[in-house]
Amino acid sequence: MKHSATVQTQFLSVEEVRTIVSHLGVAQTLHRMADYIRADYVRWPDFDKCARVASHSKDGVIELMPIADASTYAFKYVNGHPRNHLVSLPTVMAFGVLAEVDTGIPLLLSELTLTTALRTAAMSAVAARVLARRNSKSMALIGNGAQSEFQALAFHHLLGIEEIRLFDIDRAATEKLVRNLGHTALRLVRCENTAAAVRGSDIVTTVTADKTNATILTPDMIEPGMHINGVGGDCPGKTELHPDVLRGATVFVQYEPQTRIEGDLQQLPTDFAVTELWQVLRHQAPGRTSEHQVTLFDSVGFALEDYSALRFMRDAAGELGLGQSVSLIPELADPKDLFSLIRPGIGALALAA
Repeated sequence: MKHSATVQTQFLSVEEVRTIVSHLGVAQTLHRMADYIRADYVRWPDFDKCARVASHSKDGVIELMPIADASTYAFKYVNGHPRNHLVSLPTVMAFGVLAEVDTGIPLLLSELTLTTALRTAAMSAVAARVLARRNSKSMALIGNGAQSEFQALAFHHLLGIEEIRLFDIDRAATEKLVRNLGHTALRLVRCENTAAAVRGSDIVTTVTADKTNATILTPDMIEPGMHINGVGGDCPGKTELHPDVLRGATVFVQYEPQTRIEGDLQQLPTDFAVTELWQVLRHQAPGRTSEHQVTLFDSVGFALEDYSALRFMRDAAGELGLGQSVSLIPELADPKDLFSLIRPGIGALALAA
């Protein structure tokens, strides 16, 4: 394989990702990202997979999420610190890399904070397309923080949801969501509590942030035919659903070894049966089998979705002529002579010689 001595990595900043979304529109961005995610899940056997590597502290978690196929390696660095808003920082911050497997060259370095919100919502819609009832029109959205608008728009544009029933213990968060989505065709209904929001909804999405074993949904709230999209329970010690909600549903996951540790599934014994979503997307296992079945997507986020999102952003940036070249790799006349970069007499060190 032949490469030039000059190796440039494409860099996508927050502003450039924002430009991509502004140019395409949120609806088209979510549609295209969902297509990339679904296409990669259908290729599930092609990937070298593992659960993410996590470093936990009392205030949050920092994680690395790697994955690769035969040609491309990807990873995401991401944190989750629920108290960050108290110091004017996002709860989730992330960046990611695409690299060439054959050489290890980093091809793309990109922001993934905004991109992660988009890909998480797109992933929810990919799952709901095969798990929710086809005529679903209403969704309860429990937790109205940073991820909530993206979830609402994904279900609106990709599944045809018309009504979003809102609840958050922080009323200001709900008002923020209403302001942000007031221009859309969505019917936004403020509710006094979780039970009121869930009542009569076709789909229930939970996206709360506190790192605690919470019980947001209880069995008495669940109605026949509901699809539950559990997004907020995504690390050890962080749950949203009463265990009996899982026991009363058909449960689907992204990557079972990771969800057993991080998802609401952590509350149940290891012999509790679940289905990995890729099997449904490849028609190797059933999704929803009846109108009365309760389905549950125990979503924790998986590295394959970041791989898909990075691929999409790289391609979209190429279409729009966006991205900057950055030098992450030394340029060497002799690749065996790394010391030449700092040898006295070369560059800035020559002035000190």
